[in-house]
Amino acid sequence: MKNAKTERNVLTNFNASNLAESDFAGVTAHKGQFKGSALRGSDFSGADLTGSSFKSSDVRGANFDGANLTDCVLSTLDLANASFRKTILVRTNFSKSVLDGARFTGVRLTDATLAMTDLRKTAFEACVFDGADFKHADLSGQRFDGQTFIGAKFDNAALTGTSFKGATLNNVSFKPGFALTNKYYRMIKTIRFDGATMDKLTYALLKGMGAELTNVTIL
Repeated sequence: MKNAKTERNVLTNFNASNLAESDFAGVTAHKGQFKGSALRGSDFSGADLTGSSFKSSDVRGANFDGANLTDCVLSTLDLANASFRKTILVRTNFSKSVLDGARFTGVRLTDATLAMTDLRKTAFEACVFDGADFKHADLSGQRFDGQTFIGAKFDNAALTGTSFKGATLNNVSFKPGFALTNKYYRMIKTIRFDGATMDKLTYALLKGMGAELTNVTIL
């Protein structure tokens, strides 16, 4: 039993490895260790990587389409141009990672963390953000048109010119931190909510901060 356990650990330990453009499609590697590794252009499509860590790795252009990234740590790493199509993202941590050119398509982000992350050049399409945490993230100019937010947190996030046109917002937080400053008020006024649908509490919060809510439908 001990040998089997050791073998399993060896097969999931890829720390500090040069694995650029490797084929991991469809593999099962629970609690895999990919810390400090070169994984640029690798294929993880359909893989079950539950509980794995990719901290501080180069994962540019990697394919995570259909992969299970539940409880994975993808923080402080380079995920530029990576693909997440119909990926399972439950409690996945992307904090402080580079996501320029990364694409999230048809994904439900459940309790995922994207805090302190620059998301200005990240693409989100047909996504549901269920409990997603965007605290201190830079979302300036981001387009979330037609997407769904449930219990999401945008506390202290940069939202200048962000668009939520036609989006659904339920119990979403836009807290500014310690105090409402004139700068924060001005930023809130630049967010576009045309055609959005939101619950009464989210509406009241945004209305109190001076958001433009003329064409909003209240649930």
